[in-house]
Amino acid sequence: MKRESPPVAEIVLQIDGKAVKATEGMTVLQAASSATISIPTLCHHEKLEPYGACRLCMVEVEARGRKSYVVSCLYPVARDLIVRTRSDKVDKIRRVILEELLAHAPHSPELMRLAQEYGADKDRFEKESSFCILCGLCVRYCAEIKGKNAVGFVDHGARRKIRFVPEIASNECWDCQECFALCPTSFAQAAYFLTEALAFPGRRKAWTP
Repeated sequence: MKRESPPVAEIVLQIDGKAVKATEGMTVLQAASSATISIPTLCHHEKLEPYGACRLCMVEVEARGRKSYVVSCLYPVARDLIVRTRSDKVDKIRRVILEELLAHAPHSPELMRLAQEYGADKDRFEKESSFCILCGLCVRYCAEIKGKNAVGFVDHGARRKIRFVPEIASNECWDCQECFALCPTSFAQAAYFLTEALAFPGRRKAWTP
């Protein structure tokens, strides 16, 4: 006889003063999204495993009278948890994060939109224009959804960057290019075309978003 799975426990938490129903195993970001409460994020995608790279989804949580600041895409829901998605401290954290990211990708439309919303100074930090904010969306999408691993991270620390693997990209990326639309700075597209030009020239194909 087939055993029935135990019912998933329902949890009620408070987000921005609103009672939100969630299920055990959900993250705060998922719970907020289910209640149409917006939390900004640059590295999250509903089809991918939570990553927590951009930290922009930081929120204030309060449990048993104690406050802390957590990355909502990784933080699990809990019964009677109190979440604040906006506060002076939360906005300040997001503002500084945006200012740091703008030093790497100063012309990203998405970053500029968020900078305007949070009053971030795009010139606060010295420019180190890599044009990549290491959100990992292209890397993770290619690995988790496509199963191809045609793009990955290389180096570590300040030297870390994404790189398309020519041997795989030459066969897989030509008719895919799905990661381009996910990239918040358009760097994935540029990185691929650079790989194409250097490793397998003469195969240019226009990309239509």
